[in-house]
Amino acid sequence: MTAPEMRDGLPAEVYHADRSSISSSGLRTLLAPGCPAQFKYDREQPPAPRKTFDLGHAAHKLVLGEGPDLEVVEGARWDTKVAKAQVAEIRERGGIPLKQAEFDQVTAMAAALRAHQLAGPLLAPGTGLAEQSLYWTDPATGVRCRVRPDWLKQLPGLTLAIDYKSCADASPQAVSRAIRDHSYHQQDAFYIDGITAVLAPEQVRFVFVFQSKAAPYLITVRELTQQDRDIGRARNDRALRIYAECESTGIWPDWTGTVTEIPQIGMPSWDTIRQAEEYLQ
Repeated sequence: MTAPEMRDGLPAEVYHADRSSISSSGLRTLLAPGCPAQFKYDREQPPAPRKTFDLGHAAHKLVLGEGPDLEVVEGARWDTKVAKAQVAEIRERGGIPLKQAEFDQVTAMAAALRAHQLAGPLLAPGTGLAEQSLYWTDPATGVRCRVRPDWLKQLPGLTLAIDYKSCADASPQAVSRAIRDHSYHQQDAFYIDGITAVLAPEQVRFVFVFQSKAAPYLITVRELTQQDRDIGRARNDRALRIYAECESTGIWPDWTGTVTEIPQIGMPSWDTIRQAEEYLQ
């Protein structure tokens, strides 16, 4: 069995292109509403850079000090031949092209984070390590796993993993929904398990830092409830078993799998209950 390891300085593109191990995002894609077929396609056909992700990546760069170079392209519109060529050239070099207003926005976001009573000290420059790549082998399935914490703070008796996410709405209610919608409870459990396997600290805590991309760039800092973490870990266990079986058989099914009869479907359970109470009495 390959030993656990932490790889310092591994480029992000190398980490994300690794097909010999599975990440948290991969495990989440394997389960509904994703499926193994979708995971396989995404792994073989990685998406091209999308403008919608540029602000988030730029904010990460300014907050964590790691990531692609940020380059301002002059002009409010990029539909000229000159602007298009400049944007394409920046992306070709691996950088992030930004309009001046966008650069000012992420700069203000970083400043708001530094001033926040909880997020500021957690992500203070020089107090942790940004984007270290951790690899280990899941003992139950033999699957090689990987995580890349945004920020690791190794304190006496405690290792903190801080995950920074920029979003449209950072209110606690929106954060709660995002945990459900994006299965961040799986990410929490997977990162804790990976850090434990690789670094063997006395204690690990995983902290979410959500920041709104709209002024005044408000921030919510939270730790997950233990029950949701347990659910996330159970989901990871199932996804690891699915991944191991798919790798072994070479079969990557869609949502339905192999059937001989057309399955039934209904409304979401709550809507069925509500409408049954209203119309079937």
